[in-house]
Amino acid sequence: MRVCFISLGCPKNLSDTEEMMGALSAAGHAVCPGLAEADAAVINTCGFLASAACESRREIAKAAALRKKGALKRLIVTGCLAQREGAAADFPAADAVLGISAAADIVRALETGGAVVRPPPRTLRAPRFRMTATLPHSVYLKVADGCDNRCSYCAIPDIRGNFRSKPLKDIAAEARALAAGGAKEISIIAQDTTSYGMDLYGKPSLVRLLGGLVKIKGPRWRIMYGYPEMIDENLVKFIAAHPQICRYMDMPVQHSADRILKLMNRRSSRETLLRAAGLLRSVPGMAIRTIMIAGFPGETPAEHEQNRQFLREVKFDSAAFFPYSPEKGTPAYSLPGQIPAAERKRRARELADTQSRVVDEINRGLIGKTAPVLMDSPSEGRLESQAPDIDGYVMVESPRPLEAGMTIRAKIISARGYVRRAVLAKDI
Repeated sequence: MRVCFISLGCPKNLSDTEEMMGALSAAGHAVCPGLAEADAAVINTCGFLASAACESRREIAKAAALRKKGALKRLIVTGCLAQREGAAADFPAADAVLGISAAADIVRALETGGAVVRPPPRTLRAPRFRMTATLPHSVYLKVADGCDNRCSYCAIPDIRGNFRSKPLKDIAAEARALAAGGAKEISIIAQDTTSYGMDLYGKPSLVRLLGGLVKIKGPRWRIMYGYPEMIDENLVKFIAAHPQICRYMDMPVQHSADRILKLMNRRSSRETLLRAAGLLRSVPGMAIRTIMIAGFPGETPAEHEQNRQFLREVKFDSAAFFPYSPEKGTPAYSLPGQIPAAERKRRARELADTQSRVVDEINRGLIGKTAPVLMDSPSEGRLESQAPDIDGYVMVESPRPLEAGMTIRAKIISARGYVRRAVLAKDI
C-alpha cells in the first residue's frame, strides 16, 4: 500500500515515525507525502498536553472522513495519545490502534487491522531500517526513551515508561548508517539526554557516548534535552574540546523560583540553574535554549517576576514559554492555587515579551558578523545556534544557486526575532 504518515509532537515522536516508515518500507509498502495519493494513513499522535491531544484528534477526524468516503483503505492511530487512552473504543474510526514503539506491529496492523497497545518496551534497539521524513542532511538520533524524573506536571513517564537507554553499540551502528546516508547534522534526543546510560552502565554516560560518536567522520552533533543538574565540568570540557559538537545546549529549566521548582518535583534550584548556565557560557560561542512554564499552581506574581528577571540575567539565545496545562493523573493537577487559564496565558506572553528584548540584544551583536550557515533549502538555513524547527532560520541572499545540505559562510545583515537575513560571504 501507499502510506501517508502524519507525525505530531516532539522529535522523539518523529523518530518513532521514522522507525515505522522503515518497517513498512522493508515489508514492500511505499511511503507517500500526502493523503490525496495514499491508500492508508498513520497518525502518530501526541498526548503530552490537552492541547496536543486535541490536535491529534483533529487530524484523526480529517483522515476518518476520507476513510468513510472510501478514499483510504486503512486508518491507523499510533503514539502517545493511543498509549495514554489505551483502547480502540476511543478511536472508533481507526482500523488499528497501536501505542508507542509500534514499529514491531505496524506491518500487521496495516495488512490486517486490530488493536495492540503494548507496555513500553524494557529495552531499546536501533531500528531495522531508517528513513528521514524531513531533511536528509539534518536528522534525529534517539538514544533513550521514557523518563525517571517524575516532574509533577508531566505525564510522560506514564505514557512512555521508565528511562531506558539504547546500548552504545546499537547507537554507533545507527549513527554510522545516518552518516553514510548523507547526514550533516545529527541531533541527539531523549526525554533526558544527560542521563543516558544510567540504566545500562550504572552512571550517566553521555560523554562516553559522545566519545564514540565524534569518531564518525562527517556529521556535527547537537545535544537536545539536557537537564541542568546533570550538566557538569566533564561534559562541558568535552564539548569545548571537540568542534564536531555544536556549541549549543537545549536545557529546559521550567522555572527559576526554588519553591515552584520543588512543587514541580524538579531536582534543580535557582543556584544550580545559574551554575549550569555559567558552565555552558564558559565555552566560547555556546548558545543555550530553554523552556519555561508560566502560571504553575501557586505561582505568585513575585515568582513570575523572578522568571522575567532570570531571563534577563541568563540571556538565553532561544526560549519557548507554555502556560501550565492541568493534566489529569499528574500530581500537579490536584495542587491548590490553580491559576485561571487567562492569567496563565498572560504570564506566558509576558515571559515571551521579556525574552524578545533579550533576543533584540543578541541580534544587535550578530549584525555584521560572518558565520557558517547550514542550508535547509536553497534560500534558508540555520546558524549553529539554531536547532531545526524550533530556533528560527537565516534567509540567505546569494548570486549563485545554493542547495540544501550545503554549509556556507554568510554575513548577517539584519535580524528580527529568530529570523535573520544574510548575504553569501565573499570568502566562500
